[in-house]
Order: sequence, then structure tokens, then C-alpha cells
Amino acid sequence: MNRSFAGWAGLLFFSTSSLIAGAPAFAKNDLVLAIGGEPDTGYDPLLGWGRYGHPLFQSTLLRRDADLNTVPDLATEWKLSDDRLVWTVTLRPGVVFSDGTPLTAEDVAFTFNEAASAGGALDLTVMEKAEAVDDLTVRIELKRPWVTFSENFYSLGIVPSDSYGQGYARNPVGSGPYRLVSWTEGEQLIVEANPDYYGPKSQFERLTFVFTGEDAGLAAARAGQVDMVSVPALMADDMIDGFKRLQVMSVDNRGLTFPMQEPGEVNAQGEAVGNAVTSDPAIRRAINLGVDREQLVEVVLNGFGRPAAGPADGMPWSNADAAVTYAPDEARAMLDAAGWPVGDDGFRAKDGVKAGFKIYYPASDAVRQALTVVVAEQLKALGINAQPTGASWEQIERFAHQEPVMLGWGSHSPLEVYSLYNSDWGGVGFYNPGYFSDTVVDAHLAAAQQAATLEASYPHWQAAEWDGETGFSARGLAGWAWLVNLDHIYFTNECLDIGKTQIEPHGHGWPITSMIDQWAWTCD
Repeated sequence: MNRSFAGWAGLLFFSTSSLIAGAPAFAKNDLVLAIGGEPDTGYDPLLGWGRYGHPLFQSTLLRRDADLNTVPDLATEWKLSDDRLVWTVTLRPGVVFSDGTPLTAEDVAFTFNEAASAGGALDLTVMEKAEAVDDLTVRIELKRPWVTFSENFYSLGIVPSDSYGQGYARNPVGSGPYRLVSWTEGEQLIVEANPDYYGPKSQFERLTFVFTGEDAGLAAARAGQVDMVSVPALMADDMIDGFKRLQVMSVDNRGLTFPMQEPGEVNAQGEAVGNAVTSDPAIRRAINLGVDREQLVEVVLNGFGRPAAGPADGMPWSNADAAVTYAPDEARAMLDAAGWPVGDDGFRAKDGVKAGFKIYYPASDAVRQALTVVVAEQLKALGINAQPTGASWEQIERFAHQEPVMLGWGSHSPLEVYSLYNSDWGGVGFYNPGYFSDTVVDAHLAAAQQAATLEASYPHWQAAEWDGETGFSARGLAGWAWLVNLDHIYFTNECLDIGKTQIEPHGHGWPITSMIDQWAWTCD
């Protein structure tokens, strides 16, 4: 839970006198950042920390540069066997954890094996085992070829095999560029540079992450108490003296999930599955045609974003041919032809079923709320009665299989596409809450995973989206109505130069820090 601005502001004034409003700019080696909340499960990469950004405390085998090209991190060599079942990774020598103990192949093998047993969203289900061949060589065996397995090399931070255990998430030990000093939950996290880090050193020896709400973060920037603050698009025009606005392109998207089945069934958890309205493909396709995404970008995102056609727009595995254009008249004609006439109340019905449903959104998220409200208004013009419904994440999880939900994703890996649309992922967390299932799409996804290289897999991912006849996209089975891709907006001190930025993934995990080694303070 976030504390009030007044509660943590005192902590900052007490510990960092240089941040007093009105103080002159000078070269410094510490920063205060208000760039998002803290992770619910702490700083444990085995539980997902670092999945949407570099894990900060831990090293990964590989990294991506500003252009998303692969660069070495812990690994100096990595190769896949001809049968695509064995990865052999050679490690950088002389690396130590922040507690001074050496990092060896045993720690890498332990991390992968432990992460596989932990379950969760990590792409490790196809791993047979990981083992240390010698101190600097790791052998990872797969049960079958799986092209996205290597994505773990970029996101899974390596933990120490000797000390990892209960409590690690609160006191992480790693070999990354920073180490934890203190964490006051709901208030702030303080980290300092790891003196034993082997990679490029950041200019900034100390970082303080403050966990504030959006309004409080903006107020802190105006008061000169933070050096960077992330803001939603609707606040992006509120310029701050002494700050510059940074607009970062992302694949961070928002879209509506659709329950795909007729109601009447329950899942393994006893939760009802299905929706009598969205189970009709004509409804789903008409919504995709009848939603004005350009209006959503202008009204809700204040122009800081772009319309979304799929879950990975612009990435090499997305299919630009899958997009549909705004065509409300075509949408209405489609609903008429499918037997959904408009009644006296202005809303459609078919066989006694009203064309209406709730759209759930997290009540604490202003952007998702605004998107839901505007989409609901747009759907009224089609004769569909959508009811915006704010709720907690716990409540949303209970109803996500029965009603549409305003969700967000966006990744540097095509694995996310697999998780959102593969039949086996139906009902797994928030990945495929609508139980999307199609044998043709599954076949395309399987072919992608069996491809010889990631590049060779791209046509198969694209075919899963739209192969000319069907697919998961709006032109096919319309498993979602993807709406917008957000630009990430930051206000940064005019003395802070962060260099070239990546196309950022979903906003969890502070993705802006992935290139922190190139940040520089430019004022004397």
C-alpha cells in the first residue's frame, strides 16, 4: 500500500539534503526515482522479478541493447545442439555475488532448476535439467525443441545456490550492478552500486526508489524531491520547471479479453466459465470493427500512444496484415446478419439474450478506467450495453472467465503470444482468461516453437495471428479486442541524460532502468 506524499517526503528531506527544492544543480552520484510501484513478490527472479526489465540486483546470461540486439552479460558463449535439445553456455570468469562468494556454473544450474520447480510464468516447462559441467560451463537439456526457451537467458536473474531460500525476495543477493541497502515496504527502496560488478559502471552510486501514487509523484517532482517520475498519459502535459518530458515508445498494450465459451461450465477451481454474448464470434468481430482506437489514443492517452491491433505490434513476430480498420457501419451490419436486432431500448438481443456484459477494470488504475468508460460509450452506438465495473484484482480474477476484462501485456518475447492464445494456457492466471482454443492456431504456435531459430519462427507466429483464413486476431476468431499501445512518459531532471532508450515492454519492473549504465548527470 502506498503511503501519503507527506509520509515519505520527510524521509527524503532527512536523508538527502541535496534534494531540497530550489537547491542549485551540481554533479552528483545519487538519484531519487518515482517510476512505479514495488513488486508484490519482492526481488526474487524465480518469482518473476526482472521479467519486464533488467533485474538490477542479479545478472542474466544475456542482455538486450537499446536496439534490442543481443549482447553478452554473464555468458560469453552460448550454443544450441544440432537437435536443438541442449544449450551449452560458457560463463564469464571471476564473477562474484554481492556477498563476496564466487558465481559459478553450479549457481546457474541451480537457478534454472529451482525456477523450473517453482512454476509460474517462466518458460521452463520444457527443461529436462540444468547441470554444471565445470565451474564455467552449464549444460541445459530440453525435453523437446522450444524456440522461446532462450528468452530466459535475458530475464532470469542468477541467484546463489548456497544461500538462496526463504527471505531471499526481501534481501536479494546477486551479481548485478546494484545491491540492496534497505527496503521500507510501501515507501522506498534504497540501493547502492555493487563494487564487484564486472560490467559497465553507472555514474550513480546510490538510487532511491520512492513508491508513491501518480499525483504524489508529480508533486514531488515539482518540489524538486525526485530526479525522475513516471506519469500516465493524461498528466503528460503538466510540464515541470527544471524537467524535460521523455516519451518512450513501448509494446505495453491494453485490450479487452473475451470469454469464448457458452456459459454453463466450471473450471477446476469451481469458477463459472463462459459468456452468452461474447461467445458469439459476430459480437467479438463487431466490437473490433466498432471501436474507434484513434479516439481512444486522443481522449484517454492524450495522444501519447498508438492504436493496437495485436499483442506485439511492431515486433518481428507480429502480423501487420491482421489489423482491421474502424468500420462501425460494417459492425452494425454484421450484428444484424448474425441475428442481433436492435430493440426499443436501443440495445440488441438474440433469442432472449441481451447484448450486454460487464467490463471489469482495476479500480486503482485511472487509465484502464478511462479506456473502459470510453469503450462502453462507443459500444452503445453498436447497440451493445457494456457496463464499466471497477474492482480489486482479487475480484477480477474470480470473474475474468465470465466477463470481459481490461488487461495489459507487452513483451520483448513471443512467448507471451503463446501464453495468451495456446489452448493449454486457458484459465492460467490472466494469460488466457477467456479460454481461447483453436486447433489451427495451436498448430501454428507449435510450429513456431519447433522452428530452428527465433528468426525462422516469425512466419509461424504471424500465421497464428492471421494465416489468410483464420487466426487469433480481429480478422479471425477475435479472441481479444486489442485497443491501444501506451507510450511511457517520464519527467526527468534537465541535468539527467539517459541516452538512447529501448522500446519498452509492459511497465512492471522499471524497464527504464535497463540501460542505467549509460545514464549521466550533465550539469556542473
